[in-house]
Amino acid sequence: MKKAILIIGANDFQNQLILEAKAMGYTTHVFAWQCGDIGERTADYFYPVSIVEKERILEIARAIRPAGVCSIASDLAAITVNYVAEGLGLTGNGMVSAMTATNKHLMRRAFEKAGLPSCKSILVEEGMDLDALPLRYPLIVKPTDRSGSRGIYKVTDPKELPGAIALAREPSFEKKVLAEEFAEGREYSVEYLSWRGEHRFLAVTEKFTTGAPLFVETGHLQPPKHMDDATLAKIKALVPKVLDSLGVQYGASHTELKVDEKGGIRLIECGARMGGDCIGSDLVKLSTGVDFVRAVIETACGTEPTTESTGKTRVAAIRFLFSEADLRALERIRRENPAALYRVSEILPIDGREIRDSSTRYGYYILTADTQDEMQALLRKSGLDCHP
Repeated sequence: MKKAILIIGANDFQNQLILEAKAMGYTTHVFAWQCGDIGERTADYFYPVSIVEKERILEIARAIRPAGVCSIASDLAAITVNYVAEGLGLTGNGMVSAMTATNKHLMRRAFEKAGLPSCKSILVEEGMDLDALPLRYPLIVKPTDRSGSRGIYKVTDPKELPGAIALAREPSFEKKVLAEEFAEGREYSVEYLSWRGEHRFLAVTEKFTTGAPLFVETGHLQPPKHMDDATLAKIKALVPKVLDSLGVQYGASHTELKVDEKGGIRLIECGARMGGDCIGSDLVKLSTGVDFVRAVIETACGTEPTTESTGKTRVAAIRFLFSEADLRALERIRRENPAALYRVSEILPIDGREIRDSSTRYGYYILTADTQDEMQALLRKSGLDCHP
């Protein structure tokens, strides 16, 4: 009889987890709000239950008796994953760690307590004198409990602050906002896999965004073009301390940071889950040969994960679609470099709407190349600003 596994979420990113679990011989029980996502069709059993209904999911899970529960690339799902795992005695980080790693204010406090190089921040309270905030402009204003670039704004003038706070509060579940000093430099994410408190480095990803004021991700590159050995060594020394400060013992993590021109590092945030945007599900495997998704499933089911490289390593990137021009660039790559296209997502009709966060992008495609120079040529064709 096949072992059961619970998967929280059914969208395109979660589908990579569903397919891998099925390939490993698990019966997949998938929970998500029913809205036509691909995971509703690929799951062995689909339950039209919102991922935030953690008590109901736990109740159903008691009858299923799964070997593990997991999700990738979602802070919201990570809370439910840890709640169910804790309730069933399965592998997980527990609810204290889960809440710290999904709340940006609690996370900043943990970083400060551990003496880590975190951006100075303040939780904005009702009635607070905004003119008296002991922060240096420019600022980043963001909801305390959202991800995917939702509700993020850069503020350069104190006159803009009240409006930015109101906009950032709107998508917040707890209606709270964090104001923090803006960190200069190139932005990277760092992918790790933890097992019994041992933190294993997998990859560094270079991030590209629309820039101020919304910073929506336009693409990711792995390995990064701009990263020297000394900086990489500092990152590898820092991130395990970040994970320890959040109480992360098991599973994937995605730490975002910036490196300035002098090599100084500032922490942005850390999610105790795989990076979204296909970073963990695809780019890590393509660029390192490590099957990150499989390792996440093994960890969730209480088995020591395999993190050795098992395949050829390549340069990998993902490019998101924002406009008709981006779609034309994709078609050019289809004609001129078809072998470079690893996967193309479903592409939504391009209707001219403003892309304000990652959930409103039109689609994506993943590219692979043998060398960094070949990849840079592909990214230039894609229209991605890769910096000099």
